[in-house]
Amino acid sequence: MSTDASREVRQFTVAPDDDGVRLDRWFKRHLPQIGFATIGKWARTGQIRVDGKRAKPDDRLQAGQVLRVPPGGESPHRKPRARRELTAEELSQAEDMVIRTTPSAIVLNKPPGLATQGGSKTTKHVDGLLDAYAPGEDDPRPRLVHRLDKDTSGVLLVARTPGSAASYSKRFSGRSAKKIYWALVVGVPDVREGTIDAPLAKQPGTGGEKMHVDEENGQAAKTRYRVVDSAGKKACWVELEPLTGRTHQLRVHLAAIGHPIVGDGKYGGQDAMLTGSVSRKMHLHARRLIIDQPEGGKLDVTADLPEHFAATMEQLGFDPALSDAEPERGPPERSKAEKKQAARQHAKQYRRAQRGPRRARGGAGPGGGKPGGKGGAKPGAKPGRGRKR
Repeated sequence: MSTDASREVRQFTVAPDDDGVRLDRWFKRHLPQIGFATIGKWARTGQIRVDGKRAKPDDRLQAGQVLRVPPGGESPHRKPRARRELTAEELSQAEDMVIRTTPSAIVLNKPPGLATQGGSKTTKHVDGLLDAYAPGEDDPRPRLVHRLDKDTSGVLLVARTPGSAASYSKRFSGRSAKKIYWALVVGVPDVREGTIDAPLAKQPGTGGEKMHVDEENGQAAKTRYRVVDSAGKKACWVELEPLTGRTHQLRVHLAAIGHPIVGDGKYGGQDAMLTGSVSRKMHLHARRLIIDQPEGGKLDVTADLPEHFAATMEQLGFDPALSDAEPERGPPERSKAEKKQAARQHAKQYRRAQRGPRRARGGAGPGGGKPGGKGGAKPGAKPGRGRKR
């Protein structure tokens, strides 16, 4: 898409990635330098046209439609973001992180110590490297759709286009994405498999930098865990699945049950450090992500462990092959035709099952001719299936 001819009428064909998006959102994605007031004015005066017809800012666009945009409208306060020139080292780092690419996503294995986004004192972060994945001037800049703590390593999904970003964000916010983490923790929980249900809130006096369990005012937070293996009573390896997405959730929950993550001094203090040659870095890794893709099908990706985590696993005698079992999946969704066929087959089997008893009783229904009578099956009951007790 080109925006060079800002002094002339411009025409754009709505891409499949923008199918269903509102007109004003389309402008925010592709012509962010044009303000909302200008878009509204153009719509009121009929200067914006979709397939030759007048359009309103909240109209939904369809792939293949032709959008007419009048000349001008650029606001000096809404200039497109200038791309930063990346160094050779940054380009190499960005390339090394990539573990999978799809039409809609770039999946990274984020190393520990690299922040996901910048801050007042954070200049090196994943967000600052995203221009490496869109080298062309017309390439949309990839977008972050979820986060990992600075010291947490592992799978980080980046959306390649605004449309895929919206789709993936919906999957994460709707909790349909399955995330599996590995952690090494101090000690061994008495209950080796279960769910930690403890509401979380910002800890007063920490400026929002630390969370704590708050039964009265905290937001609901649940974490499913399973002990995979243990090294005596010294430490164990756990699989974690966050069922909610609160800040520092896994770290706070494990510390709350008395088993802080190895190397997590923020929530475990000195108790989180193992003696000997075990690294003092945090041992929390986003191992696997399973998520629906906007183009169809599931994306299922696994990230290798960072060096310090792999070394500790080997030192404690943990075999990575003990995990990574296939996640539980329900039966595939059947089509309407398949469901109708299954219903007809079930009805046919039911009629066959009832034909014998009726003939034996001279055509009378079960239970002396009274459906549902003593000793007979009630209407609609499934043959051969007794009640579970």
